[in-house]
Amino acid sequence: MGSSTLLLESLRRSGMHDVVAVEPVAGGLAALSGIAARRDAPPVFVKSFAEPPPGDVFVAEAEGLAALRDLGGAATPEVLLADRELLVLSVLRPRPRSETFWEQLAHMLARLHTGTVHHRFGWHRDNWLGRRCQVNTWTDDGFAFFAQHRLLRWLREPRVEAALDRADRAALERLCHRLPDLLPDRPACLTHGDLWTQNILATSDGRPALIDPAVSYMWAEVDLAHVWTTSPPPEAHRFFATYAELTALDAGWRSRLPIIQLRQHLAVLAQFDDDWGTGDPVRATLAPFRHR
Repeated sequence: MGSSTLLLESLRRSGMHDVVAVEPVAGGLAALSGIAARRDAPPVFVKSFAEPPPGDVFVAEAEGLAALRDLGGAATPEVLLADRELLVLSVLRPRPRSETFWEQLAHMLARLHTGTVHHRFGWHRDNWLGRRCQVNTWTDDGFAFFAQHRLLRWLREPRVEAALDRADRAALERLCHRLPDLLPDRPACLTHGDLWTQNILATSDGRPALIDPAVSYMWAEVDLAHVWTTSPPPEAHRFFATYAELTALDAGWRSRLPIIQLRQHLAVLAQFDDDWGTGDPVRATLAPFRHR
């Protein structure tokens, strides 16, 4: 069954009988998605899975969008439907190619991070990163939280076991043990959690908007690292400078991002047959911690 047919049938089972066609859209890695045309209403964005989705992934995603908007002041699409089978959202626009847009994004992200500081790391429930559970057990220690729930948890995944040898896995454990020496002690704040550049779109009037979150209270640099390492366009250079100014980010932040981005690289290794060379940056980051 093609993705358009699958999404159309899912929409009709959900009660949206005015949908006449679904046009697939590219960009997502884990789910099928498309724009659904309707007879007497604006089009909507719809997302589902070819196989039964993992748990309540779409309900958790809708909750994450609400948290980013209501707690952090970020623009997000309107959630029209979220159940165990599919997610239906208002349609956003592609982001414009302008420095102004990226400066606006820096202000949005700085406001999100500085305005939601929390005394613990985690979230009130587990949610999802792609098709894998993201464990969010409340933890007082950010280093312990990041080590256990964002790095070491991926070692149990079959694809990660195949990609990393014993020395690599031991190196990751050493790195986790040394996290308090390698990273500054930062407070937790509400983070998007999966902020690669494809998850940054625009509202109808051209302002930045965020989609597809995996929220938790975590270090702000988790979001910064993801934007930095997923091919931001040339006009995004003002984003990083503006964000650093707004948050008083120290000059050494770039050197920390490979360690923080290990979490996302390991998640890609765990979930996708084509890992787009992700194993190479993982091994490069772990190299200083091998055989010690």
